Amino acid sequence: MSTTSPQSSRKQVVVRASLDDPRAEPLIAGLTLEYTQRYGDFFGGTEQEMQRYPATEFAAPVGSLLLMQEGGRTIAGGAFRRYKAGVAEFKRIWTHEDHRRRGLAHMVLHALEEEARNYGYRSVYLTTGPRQPEAVRLYLKAGYTPLFDLEADPETVGHLPFTKELVASVA
Repeated sequence: MSTTSPQSSRKQVVVRASLDDPRAEPLIAGLTLEYTQRYGDFFGGTEQEMQRYPATEFAAPVGSLLLMQEGGRTIAGGAFRRYKAGVAEFKRIWTHEDHRRRGLAHMVLHALEEEARNYGYRSVYLTTGPRQPEAVRLYLKAGYTPLFDLEADPETVGHLPFTKELVASVA
């Protein structure tokens, strides 16, 4: 899988990986740092969140971890796992801070949707935290339906859930 960012002539390559793949380390380290900075112990601490699911849940045949690389470096990525029958749960969506505002998160989201569709999932469920307004904007722009009141104070809602039906690809 390869693509080119709309604001860059550099080519990005999307690769499948496992959580213990060295290429996944920038994603894991970046998310850990970001969650710690934004939330501290708000949701029970970053360690708890980052270790909540075993790596096998993000591996075939029920899940996948996709990494976007540019020049051999991991600059973005995301994963999904089985949430329930026919529903994938997207997790760990991240873009390196030096590569934000290039449309990469939207490209990762699209790649995850395509991969989940190929695994037979019919819809997606995901959550983001109340201190990630850019993620809320991303999901709304990408056609996700919020399962919470957008007018409510996000801090009182907690995890902000979204869903989206996966439609068949047009060949």
